[in-house]
Amino acid sequence: MLNPVNRAASRAGVHAYKVEPYVWPPTSTRNRAVRRGGWTWYTGAAGWLYRAGLESILGLTKCGDVLHVAPCIPPRWSAFGSAIATAQPLTKSAWRNPHGVTRGVAGIDLDGVRLDSPEQGIALRDDGQPHRVKVVLG
Repeated sequence: MLNPVNRAASRAGVHAYKVEPYVWPPTSTRNRAVRRGGWTWYTGAAGWLYRAGLESILGLTKCGDVLHVAPCIPPRWSAFGSAIATAQPLTKSAWRNPHGVTRGVAGIDLDGVRLDSPEQGIALRDDGQPHRVKVVLG
């Protein structure tokens, strides 16, 4: 019930809800607009939902100039990607989950170079260049 995507999971839900399915707005209880979302980005809840997904599911947390990776994902997620915008140019990442695990990082490559210690995180460099990160779960 808390997941806003479920409010628009059916064709009827989409037509009733009428707002972005990835934010958490208040819904109307007035007869003419029952189940309809409103004020989607006004409540602040959308930001918290975004942060919950980023930090608790993807496990991305930034501490100073280090990006830590500690995902907790469904085992059926075999691969996905993300784009991270920090002070430096965009960092694109590819995530692979070849063994269907829910937690744990087997290795991280930054621009094609394997990091010695994935638990220490990824040093974010403000060198004006885009970077590529490959995360393998396991």
